[in-house]
Amino acid sequence: MAKLIYVTPTSLDGYISDENYDWAAPDEEGFAFINDLQRPIGVYLYGRKMYQTMAVWQTPDVIPGRTPAMLDFAQIWQTADKIVYSTSLETTSTPKTRIEREFDPRAVGDLKAQLPHDLSVGGPTLAAHAVRTGLVDEIHLFVVPIVMGGGKPVLPSNVCIKLALLDERRFANGMVYLRYQTWA
Repeated sequence: MAKLIYVTPTSLDGYISDENYDWAAPDEEGFAFINDLQRPIGVYLYGRKMYQTMAVWQTPDVIPGRTPAMLDFAQIWQTADKIVYSTSLETTSTPKTRIEREFDPRAVGDLKAQLPHDLSVGGPTLAAHAVRTGLVDEIHLFVVPIVMGGGKPVLPSNVCIKLALLDERRFANGMVYLRYQTWA
């Protein structure tokens, strides 16, 4: 059975910003590490905002300061299928992408049971739905050394989930990676 993995950057105080992700951009070392994590992902689940943020990876030529690791990530991202959950998006701007009007936990559970590769959920709003319904198997946090003082919480409120630490890593730029398995 495939796993559903929530991968996200987070400020030290547990927030992510909707408008500006510059603070969360990894350095070359971080990108290479993220690429190795993302390589086995076969399907990305996104809300509209996260999809629109990530769609730039379809055309990495427009990204200033591209590095080899960034171009590798673009190729990984382009290879995977994407499902965008949105009531307002009419069309997608990338291949291998389909729109679903509502998040259906049963359908996502069926995907996990059927697919030979893992899935990733992106964006705190959609991830909150997946966490609350017990679909998330692992949570991968990239803790960035910044305090934002507000924004969207990376993890949902009013939910209690026990976690087991599976892996951790410190990066030269101060970012810390934490990989947790969820369990009842």
